[in-house]
Amino acid sequence: MENRFESRYAVSPVEAKAMDTTALRSNFLISSIFEAGKVNLTLSHFDRYIVGGAMPVHGKLSLPNPDDLKAPYFLHRRELGIINVGGDAIITADGIEYALAYKEALYIGKETADVQFESADSAKPAKLYINSAPAHHKFPTKKVTKAEADIVELGSLETANHRIINKLIVNSVIETCQLQMGMTELKTGSIWNTMPAHTHDRRMEAYFYFEVPEKQSVCHFMGQPQESRHIWMQNEEAVISPNWSIHSGAGTSNYTFIWGMAGENLDYGDMDHCAINDLK
Repeated sequence: MENRFESRYAVSPVEAKAMDTTALRSNFLISSIFEAGKVNLTLSHFDRYIVGGAMPVHGKLSLPNPDDLKAPYFLHRRELGIINVGGDAIITADGIEYALAYKEALYIGKETADVQFESADSAKPAKLYINSAPAHHKFPTKKVTKAEADIVELGSLETANHRIINKLIVNSVIETCQLQMGMTELKTGSIWNTMPAHTHDRRMEAYFYFEVPEKQSVCHFMGQPQESRHIWMQNEEAVISPNWSIHSGAGTSNYTFIWGMAGENLDYGDMDHCAINDLK
């Protein structure tokens, strides 16, 4: 089976205001993350960010090098972050193997020519969620477990947003050029993530929702603070968040999501907060 690569142009706030549900979904929602035996990638023109997934079942999958990148190999001038949301995985980066269990992360630095993905057990395939951004410097490849993450607990059950933020690929844990990734786990009874909402004009972001129970969904909110829109999302789908957009969600149950971002800085706290009562 062939891998899938898609390129999406950037969208301005003016264009987004006029979009109907179908247009919003086609521009911002990424629904085909995992397909057995494939690597699926979507390039956003917001900061040249790539979102995708690899699902090896029988044998190895190689990280492809789409023609659109016009590079000798994928990571020639890029860095890569991976978080495993499936069965145990083995990732080989230039001949060095890294075992990746559920909810563990791997950062792969610039100039890594050969990357391969494999499931430890084909009956329990790995699901490797991938984010990539342009890179100007070569930093070492490094695995990050949840025990090594920078962990923050926020919110409360009373406001339905009690959550644990696991900062996995961030500058307080490892060195990167601009890529940052982490995972937020909502406690039982909590449904809201990233509330109060915020924007950060200096970098874009992407959300990937998983552990959404069967027959449940997440409503993702986007748009300018006074021109908000929503996209209903299902389990194991991702959404692109432009620099000018809020990014927040509420589920019909608790769930987990992975956030990834890139842009001008590595300051995790660089956020322009929006008061809840000011959202429209």
